Amino acid sequence: MIRLGVVCEGQTEVEFVKTCLLPHLLAHQVEAVPRLLQAPSGRHRGGRVTVERLANFLAHEYPAFHRLTTLVDFYGFQDRAGRDRATLELAILHAVQAQVGKRFNAQAVLPYVQMYEFEGLLFADIAHFNWVHDPLPEADRTALTRIRSAVASPEDINDSPETAPSKRLHRLFGGSYSKTEHGPLIAETIGLESIRQQCPRFHAWVSRLEAWGE
Repeated sequence: MIRLGVVCEGQTEVEFVKTCLLPHLLAHQVEAVPRLLQAPSGRHRGGRVTVERLANFLAHEYPAFHRLTTLVDFYGFQDRAGRDRATLELAILHAVQAQVGKRFNAQAVLPYVQMYEFEGLLFADIAHFNWVHDPLPEADRTALTRIRSAVASPEDINDSPETAPSKRLHRLFGGSYSKTEHGPLIAETIGLESIRQQCPRFHAWVSRLEAWGE
């Protein structure tokens, strides 16, 4: 059994790993253990993601796991500075290598940045937003359908940080939508396979995690 540490940006991603990713990967001989991104003091500072902060935490966790990966949002990076997803992931890998030194195995660390946010994955099946309102009002269903149908993949829902998937959901549902409660619940109800079918980057990441156990 491969022990995999999944460094998560926030509690939403932690719950998603527990409810969706962990049961699936166990069948592939991979035990996914969510680790909440923290400061050296042990405090969690949600949303304040940088390459350096991620690398520091990954280097700290490196001795405790056979493999390490990340689940962080592209929009969560404070030091994106025009860099794309692949560039950020490579920067994280190199920063971890610099800290770990000679013990570092590049095949054991897989930085993953979710485009554009975790909440985008929930648009794989808008019917399950009835966890927020049941029954889902027709106006809300129409608005969600319009957002989803405008793009090829839920991973492409993006205009700017101000119109990111989570911001759209909060504007639509207001205080009724809870990121930490509804996000993992909707994802679990949709199912990992349905999400993978519509989200190629996410699918590629999960496939590489599966391969670690095979």
